[in-house]
Amino acid sequence: MTTGRRHITPSNGRFMHVLLGPQSMQLVADIIGLALSFALYQFVRSWSLTDVRSFSLVDHASVAVISCLYWTLVFWMGGLYRDFYIRSPLDEISAVFRMTFIGSAVIFLAIITTSSLGVRPVFVVYWAVLFFLITVGRLVARHVQGRLREVRVIRIPTLVVGTPQRVAGLIDDLKNEPAWGYDVRGIVLLDASSGPESIDGFPVIGTVDDLQGAITTGKIREVLISIDAADHDRLLNLAAEAAELGCLVKIVPDLYEIFSGQARTHQIYGSPLIDVSPQLMQPWEEIAKRASDIIVSALVLGIGAPVWAFVGLCVKLTSPGPMFFVQDRVGRNGRVFRMAKFRSMTVDDKRGPTWTDKNDPRVTPFGRFIRKTHLDEIPQLWNVLMGEMSLVGPRPEQPFYVEKFTAMLPYYRRRHKVRPGVTGWWQVKAKSNPESLEEIQQRLRYDFFYIENMSFKLDLEIMVRTVFVMLKGHGKA
Repeated sequence: MTTGRRHITPSNGRFMHVLLGPQSMQLVADIIGLALSFALYQFVRSWSLTDVRSFSLVDHASVAVISCLYWTLVFWMGGLYRDFYIRSPLDEISAVFRMTFIGSAVIFLAIITTSSLGVRPVFVVYWAVLFFLITVGRLVARHVQGRLREVRVIRIPTLVVGTPQRVAGLIDDLKNEPAWGYDVRGIVLLDASSGPESIDGFPVIGTVDDLQGAITTGKIREVLISIDAADHDRLLNLAAEAAELGCLVKIVPDLYEIFSGQARTHQIYGSPLIDVSPQLMQPWEEIAKRASDIIVSALVLGIGAPVWAFVGLCVKLTSPGPMFFVQDRVGRNGRVFRMAKFRSMTVDDKRGPTWTDKNDPRVTPFGRFIRKTHLDEIPQLWNVLMGEMSLVGPRPEQPFYVEKFTAMLPYYRRRHKVRPGVTGWWQVKAKSNPESLEEIQQRLRYDFFYIENMSFKLDLEIMVRTVFVMLKGHGKA
């Protein structure tokens, strides 16, 4: 995999990766396509229409700049500036068609509502030309990017982790596919015993105990893991550790069953790899999710204020103690925040962190009612409004249990990649609330399913199901 050709070094690698990377090439190709399509549209418009108002060169330039900014924003919100190696060429064409159609539809509606001229057929030509030029530009960018990787102008600093036999097989694949762009800086073996000093000319720089140092020293950006299917726990540990150090992590295909429901399979030049650190949502979905969080929480808290005040008063009158139960919870990126609920149990400061079982004697009669109807969760909407939580997401846990589960399940930390939620997938799918550590462990698969399938559509589905859960008084909607 080493040749006489010059390739990037650790010192300038990150700069070259950004300058000649997929996102940069996509942006340049898009700007060229947008400029050409705008110029062609103006030419066809002036040639085919007789009642066209003339504009100065400055006016044309201003509109062209605004058009580029608009379409760049549309493409970004549609996720078109993600690494195009996670999409096949056909998927790329489909994505461009979808976003140019949506963007053009918005312009159509704007013209219809603000102009007396209406939408002219020539604008359809603009959309067709735009779609064609953007598609061609992106396919050319893919080809150029592939060639740059093949001739080793740009490389991805990579670490290979696994057993000697499996690593040797993966190294052969990497040698045969230079367009993948992987620059193997070293190999990390699972065990130190009877391990070779090098494999196919690549140095073995340590064992999994040396993973963090190897990633930091080699300025590694991607980690490829190839181990036996029986090493579930080690795989989870390795993936979690590498991801926390900011590396993209990919698993060789035949280990897919381990990550069933927890990873998305992408293809790089036709070779499937399991990406365990993909982008969770499209940018427009993230914006829509946060906007809905703010709007819904503000409306419910504001409009329902008299009702919530009455619920709080009932809590005070039916049981001595504060109106709210406030507790530390772990949120996004492991940050601890204070989460409030209407108090549903008697005050008991002597007990440490415990689960509330179905017949917990601490639950008051009124508390049982607000727990059954989920009214005790309403104060958490303030956490949603403040950005500490979301309407939909994995439930936030106490720091004590986070430490416990992290020790038991290394990949548990992936829950903290997203904001915790007031409601979530397991709340609407499970028949009852968890009453033990074992049940919580079983329910984690619901959280991982949600995280790996996050979408605004799924959030809407969960919120609708939550309404039915509240009306029924128990889970499973």
